Parts: sequence; structure tokens; C-alpha cells
Amino acid sequence: MLENDNEKLNRLEDLKMRLVSKGYRPEGPRREIFIPHRKQEVPDSWKKEEDDDESMEDKFFTKTSMFKKFFIFSIIFFVLACGLASYFFFFGGNTVSNDNIDIAVLGNTFTAGGEELPLQIEITNKNNTDLQLVDMVLEYPKGTADQSGNTEHFRQSLGTIPAGSIHTENVKIILFGEQNSIQPVKISLEYRVEGSNAIFVKEKDYEVSISSAPINLSVDAPAEVSPNQDVTLNIKATLNATKTASKMLLKIDYPIGFQFENATPSPFSGNNVWNLGDLAPGSETSISVTGKMVDVSEGEDKTFHIWSGSQSETDKSVIGVVFSSLGQTINIKKPFIAAQLFVNGVYQREYAADSKTPIRGEIRWVNNLPVKMNDLVIKAKISGNAMDRKTITSSQGFYDSTQDTIVWDKNSDNNFSEVSPGDRGTVSFSVLPLPLFSGGGMLVDPSIKIDVSIAGKQALSGNALQELNNSESKIVRIISDVGFANKALYYSGPFTNTGPIPPKVEKETTYTIVWSLSNTANNISKAQVRATLPEWINFVGHISPDTEDLTFNSGTKEIVWNVGGIPKGTGITEADREVAFQVSLTPSLSQVGTAPVIINDATLTGHDDFANVDVRVNKTSLNTKLSSDSAAGIGSERVSE
Repeated sequence: MLENDNEKLNRLEDLKMRLVSKGYRPEGPRREIFIPHRKQEVPDSWKKEEDDDESMEDKFFTKTSMFKKFFIFSIIFFVLACGLASYFFFFGGNTVSNDNIDIAVLGNTFTAGGEELPLQIEITNKNNTDLQLVDMVLEYPKGTADQSGNTEHFRQSLGTIPAGSIHTENVKIILFGEQNSIQPVKISLEYRVEGSNAIFVKEKDYEVSISSAPINLSVDAPAEVSPNQDVTLNIKATLNATKTASKMLLKIDYPIGFQFENATPSPFSGNNVWNLGDLAPGSETSISVTGKMVDVSEGEDKTFHIWSGSQSETDKSVIGVVFSSLGQTINIKKPFIAAQLFVNGVYQREYAADSKTPIRGEIRWVNNLPVKMNDLVIKAKISGNAMDRKTITSSQGFYDSTQDTIVWDKNSDNNFSEVSPGDRGTVSFSVLPLPLFSGGGMLVDPSIKIDVSIAGKQALSGNALQELNNSESKIVRIISDVGFANKALYYSGPFTNTGPIPPKVEKETTYTIVWSLSNTANNISKAQVRATLPEWINFVGHISPDTEDLTFNSGTKEIVWNVGGIPKGTGITEADREVAFQVSLTPSLSQVGTAPVIINDATLTGHDDFANVDVRVNKTSLNTKLSSDSAAGIGSERVSE
């Protein structure tokens, strides 16, 4: 048994040695591998066999498509990754980010208006590529920040800023503005990169405070005034800059209620713009403006706005760039003593009256002080080219013709010696206007001015007296005498009329209507004459002169003459204005024995440009009684059979 085991062990060792040997060749006969025969099923038809084949193919490709898709996706991803890596490796140096560009401004954050402000601008390029064709643009306001559209542009070419480098640029700008105002400065960097035509922009905002205005404005004016009192503004403009400012203007915006009277020097444009010219450093210009606060109420605040700056290039009367501005507020207070002038019962600054109406003035006064007042004096000075000095009268006051002044004081009224708190009263007078046209000629801009003043004395401690006064003015403008005449003609006039005179039943007779206009002292604008025709009258259509704008509405039977302007002196010192037109009458049996109306009432309307009022003149209707035609006999107006 042991021998068998040893024999088997030796055989195994021998076999092992053979297997690991290079020259080993198996010995013995080759054994055939037996594959058992499988029964093949015969398909019932070709179709079934094809279906089975297709089913097997679908299963095969379904299994393999997943691997194929994954394989294709992997290839594509690999290619893209390689391409992106190559792009960044070879071209990544051309990419630029605004975040890698720094703009630093070194300089003062405050400056005096009108002075040069030096700024050092540092541009740092932290990108991996150069910045090419670089332009630096500075934008800042020419004047105050609220002047939209007035912006100064400064452009500087910087060339190329290499990657990783710092470029420094020194600039000087001049800012204007009011003291303590903030002026924005916008810095823009425009650049390109290699291989691209696009323009990239990097921006930086920088703010500068104006420590002092280039022009210093000051105003000397009262803090309080009473209604209708004179107020004077003394304005000074001083140039603070170290360089000359050329073509400077000063403008005042007046509050509502301020009535301009005069100024020294006279305004350059209108009543509120002055040309200061070229101002040298430190030069000072003074302007004095006087006026009244009218139509204002107690307690109101009235603000004057004063502007200074350079002249506009397009409009010489307009400030193009504002350098500085100032506001001056005046409070309207209740006067210590008041005197209000009413003209013909109306209290207003200006009044219009015709030349035939008497001007009646009434002065209502009151002591508003909490203490008594002594020696009250009221004066009314009357002036103007339309006043008739001979007609000035006053029941209590004394008219001093040498001064054209009416005076009311303690000599005319004992109560004026001492006036208690709250006392009030009334004095009155009257005056007639002169004729607007006489042998001496025509009055031009006829008016009457009435200046009223009131004064008194207030006792103070130590036997001292304080003078109290107030004043008020009114202007009465005289309305122009506008003449309007209408007449009916048959035998005279520019047209040849036809038909029987006196008119006969059912026979047509034509008449000529003439409208004439005249005017005295003031120009009349927007003048127009209107009238209608009765039902039995027809408009023939002839007009003389044919240049006049006269129209007829057949629906309303209204005739309108659009006159337009009637210059002063028309029909008096100049040729009159006239138009003629023709109408026809065919009487009815019901009109036998009557004088039928051939044109109804006519009305002239217009506007007096000096008196600033509308004018209106009415004329009654005209009938067949031709009182203006000397050739027409008595009884020629009544309709006969």
C-alpha cells in the first residue's frame, strides 16, 4: 500500500516537472470532445423565422447600444476637454476682465470754484493681456450740478497699457458751482484687445466738493416790508477766481407781486438781466433794483432768486452756465399805519377809465399801532399827461397846484393832531381826464398817476419821536376813444344802386351800407365788427375795398368784418378805416307804409393795448330812411304799392 502511494507521488512529481518544462509535449491519443446533438425546431413559415431573427438582433443591439453610446459620449467629452484646455493654454492670455482693471484718483476732494484742480489718475492692468488703443474720457458739469446738459468732455489717448503694468496720467479740470455743492466727475476708460474690434469700457466716479463759489453774490435788502412800499435790492457780484471770467451775466427772478420800477445800471435784457462783461480776478460789480410789493398779503414770504454765470452761445440774454446763485427772502408785514387808495370804488394797482368819466379817489387810513400817534399827514400827488389840473377838487384837503398835491393834516382836520390805536378814517378827492384829442394834438399813452403817502409821529421814552410812514401808488390808464359810424346810402357810395325809391312792393331795391372806424390815443388790436341782416334783406356780395376781410354767413345771415388792428390816430391824424357792401330789399305787402330795417344793430369789439382792457362800441340798426344820403328826399323811405 505504501509502495502504491509512493509510486503515485513520484508520478505526480514527474508530471509537474513536465508541465513547467519548455519542451513539454502531451503524449497519448487526442480525445474528441463530444457535443450532444440538439434537436432543431423547424419553423412553421419563413416569416416566423425572420421574426425570431429580428428579435434576436434587437436584443443584441439593445444590449450593445448602451455601451456604444457611453463610448461615443466619452470620446466627445474627451475631445471637448482637450479643446478647452488647448484654448486656455494657447489663447487664454487674450481674455480681459474689467474686474482686473483698477482706476485710482489721487487729488483733493475739494476745490474752489473756477480754480484748476490737478488730478493724478492711475490705471492698473491686472489682466494677462495688453489693453490697446486706450482712451481716457473725463465728464464733469460746466456749471452747477443742476444744469442738465451742460457737461464738459475731456478725452486723452493713452495708447497701449501692457499686461500687469500701471499707467499714470496727470490732468487739470475746472469746476464751477455753489459753495459746499458736490460736483461729480466721471472717468471712463475705453480700450480694445488683440483679435477683437469690440470697445470695452471701465468707469469710475469721483466727487469733488466746491469749497467756495467762483462768483460771490451778496444782497443788501430789508428783511420786512409793508404792502405797496418801495423795496430796494443792492446786489454785489465779486469774482473769486484767479483767472478772468468772460461774458458774464446776472439775472434776477422776481417773486409774484414785485413791480419793477428802475435799476442802476439799466438792465441788458428785459428788466432782470444785466451784462457784467469780462470780470477780472477780485473785481466787484454793483446793481441796484427798486420796485414795490403790490397785491401781496400780510405774512407772505417773497423770495428773489439771483443767478450769475457765463453767457449762452445761442442766446445772448440767457445764462448758459450757472456759476453761482443766491436767494433773498422778504417777509410782508402789516404796516404801522396804512393808507389804501380806492379809485372809483375799486382797490387795484391799475385802473382803466374812459376820458369822459371823473376819477374819484378815496383814501382809507388806519392806525395799526398799539399806542397813539400824533400829527397825522396824508398826501396825494397827482401827475400824468391825462390829468386836467383845473378839475382837481377835495372837500377837506388843500390842493397845492405848485406841487399838484392834495394835503390832509391837523390844519384841515383837528382829529389828525392825535390818533388813538385802531382809529381809522377816509379822505377823498376827484379829477377829470383831459380830452384825448384837441387842437394841441393827440395824447400818447394817456394816464393819471396818484401817489399817496401817510406819515405820523410816535412818542418814545425821553421825549424822543419816531417817524412812521407808508405809501401807495395807483395808475389810471385812459381808454382810447374808438369811433364807429354806420350809414345807409342809395345815391352815393362806391356802388351804383338800382330799384325804385321809395321802395315798392315786390320790387328789388339795392342799398349801400358803409362802416367807418376812427381811433384816438391808443392802439386797438383784435378789432371786429358784427351785424346780422333781417329776413327780408339779401346780401348782394359786392365789397369795397375788396382787400378788406368781410364775410357773410348765409345760414345765420351774419356779416363779420375782421378789422384786426386800428392804429392810434386813425380817422383823425391818419386816414380812416372804412368798408362798404351792398344789400337788397324786396318789400312785402305787409311792409307798405313802413320804413323796413335793412341791417340790424352792429357791434365793434377790440382790445386797448395800452389800457389793457377790451373795448366795445354799439350802433343801432339802419332802415330805409337815408339820413346820411343828402340826395334822398323826405318820404323816400316808406314802402309804396
